[in-house]
Amino acid sequence: MESQLNDERIRAGDQAAFAAIFDEHARVVYAHAMRSTGDWALAEDVMSLTFLEAWRHREKLRGEVRNVRAWLLGITTNVLRNTARAARRHRAAMSRLAPPEPLPDFADEVVGQLADARRLAVVADALGRLKRGEREVFGLIVWSGLGYAEASEALGIPVGTVRSRLSRARRKLRGLVATELGEGPGPVELGTARGGEVRSAG
Repeated sequence: MESQLNDERIRAGDQAAFAAIFDEHARVVYAHAMRSTGDWALAEDVMSLTFLEAWRHREKLRGEVRNVRAWLLGITTNVLRNTARAARRHRAAMSRLAPPEPLPDFADEVVGQLADARRLAVVADALGRLKRGEREVFGLIVWSGLGYAEASEALGIPVGTVRSRLSRARRKLRGLVATELGEGPGPVELGTARGGEVRSAG
């Protein structure tokens, strides 16, 4: 009952009521954006745009939204798609410019960070090689902890499609990351999810 009253207040434009939703879900949205982009600043932008879109479409809380977290992560996924398209256009524009002057090599200063940085880079590259649908399902379930039904709701696809995409994503990621890091065919830990549905990418 309290949740229903809060939804009514949000639909009426009560910013304090909407702030409660932000406080409850901002960390999950930000974490999902961060893992998807690998960029702290960009993740903050994605989070801001997600809640801006949620505010604009707050009328959906009239009954269309059964799970607020899944709804917000669905919006986040759409924002990430738009961000990726904008980034591709930016890269295309930058590629037409003259190359920059070479910078000094400061490798010695960061030698202690190379192993972790390489692993993160390999994982990010492997995720980038997945089909978009596989990458989105993996991020929502493995890293953001949605259940299959919640991911289905967030993406607007059947639960069976969620399961099959996740299975393909895990299989591809395991092979890509293990091969690149020279770790053999064993499982590679890439994340956890609540409820014990998905414990790793292996």
